[in-house]
Amino acid sequence: MFLAIPGLLTPAEAAAIRAAAADLDFADGRGTAGRFAREVKANDQARPSPGLEAIQAKVTAALMANPLFLSAARPRAMTPLILSRYRQGQTYGLHVDDALMSGIRTDLSFTLFLEEPDAYEGGALVVEDALEARAIKLGAGDLILYPSTTLHRVEPVETGARLAIVGWVQSWIRPTGQREVLFDLDRAIEDVFSRDGKSETFDRLAKTRSNLLRMWAAD
Repeated sequence: MFLAIPGLLTPAEAAAIRAAAADLDFADGRGTAGRFAREVKANDQARPSPGLEAIQAKVTAALMANPLFLSAARPRAMTPLILSRYRQGQTYGLHVDDALMSGIRTDLSFTLFLEEPDAYEGGALVVEDALEARAIKLGAGDLILYPSTTLHRVEPVETGARLAIVGWVQSWIRPTGQREVLFDLDRAIEDVFSRDGKSETFDRLAKTRSNLLRMWAAD
């Protein structure tokens, strides 16, 4: 399932992170790539520092407070967030993310865009599925969530700079189809409650969701 989450950060929050990032040191992004991915990776990533930790904490708090992200990802664990920068000519060729990172299984990947689309040319995230290659370039503060099993790439930046947060989720619900069923149930439960309140239909739907979670949640 591909899911765009608009407004994970407000424009002001995204601008504040951009300003804070200007004071950080960046290193060659190939240092965090797998053996084969590093052959096609050319970007910069912020070095560990108290400033980066503050940015990571801010974004993590926003993720954990976002109902749409929680419903779609059912996060059990997340990798440390990476602040990436693509300058003119930099790119990341076609690759699949490592299955294991920082001791967790990667079920879902996400990119949180920090620059407005008109601040740079090129730099779209291109994610392939069975039907097509989707080019994704969202507004500052918007996030795209997608399966880590997909091939994807970042197109070369032609002008300006592309700043983004990337991360990976290990979900309580490993199979993609089961996560989608629960996501749809969440939407249905919200709709029933907003229309009818705590009705018999609401209670039965809530019971079904809880029981499916008990059946499907990883040990």
